[in-house]
Amino acid sequence: MTDQDRRRVLAEFLRSRRERITPQDAGILAGPRRRTPGLRREEVAQLSGVSVTWYTWLEQARDISVSRQVLTSLARALMLSSVELRHLFALAGERPPEQPPVRGPGPALQRLVDALAPHPAYLLDANWDLVGWNSAEAGLIGDPGELAPEERNLLWLVFTDPAMRSLLTDWEGQARDLVAQFRADARERFDDPRFDRLTRELREVSAEFNEWWQAHDLADFGSSRRVFRHPRVGLLTFDYVKLAALDAPGVKLFVCMPADEETQRKLPALATASKNV
Repeated sequence: MTDQDRRRVLAEFLRSRRERITPQDAGILAGPRRRTPGLRREEVAQLSGVSVTWYTWLEQARDISVSRQVLTSLARALMLSSVELRHLFALAGERPPEQPPVRGPGPALQRLVDALAPHPAYLLDANWDLVGWNSAEAGLIGDPGELAPEERNLLWLVFTDPAMRSLLTDWEGQARDLVAQFRADARERFDDPRFDRLTRELREVSAEFNEWWQAHDLADFGSSRRVFRHPRVGLLTFDYVKLAALDAPGVKLFVCMPADEETQRKLPALATASKNV
């Protein structure tokens, strides 16, 4: 899409949103002689705190600059929904505002995770906090529900739980790769209080995390293979698959697929297994 095409689509979008709002919706006295559907341009300009000429140029697809502050004011005046607001910012070539943090998966997403058993599956939020898991995952790494909420974090478990060091056959390689993935995944969350507290505490309690974090290595997630030495079930080899949950921004679903017939055969035992036995 060229810049001219994008400005044209932006103009059409603004006009369509303006025409759907009645004066009553906006708290404006309509008056007796009104033929314009929805709001007039001057009314949107007044509600947004911009000049009528500037807003008219915007609806005429003129080549003018639009600030994030003005976009936010337009979104408020036009009563845009969250998805419409993101669309407005995208058409204007701006990064959408931060969405409210996700508190946890919805019931349907958790039911999906449960239905994936006997394959281990879990949900991570943007800070890699475990916000959902099934019985097979609990059997593989231990039940996160038995931990304090602030300790239900994948990196925290990998770097502070001694059992994880013996569970992962290549702990150092896997742990270092996770740090690089986490740094890349959190590139836009450096001002998040949870992110700041988590990384600070991990650097304090783990010399390995501190060293690898300061290396500033970055890695994208790719389908990866991990080998576990489970205390009850024995060797397990999984290929990891990651999916984004579109209805829960920031949440990702991880599913462990058996990489060999032996692991496939052992899956049912994970539902009742425990790392403490």
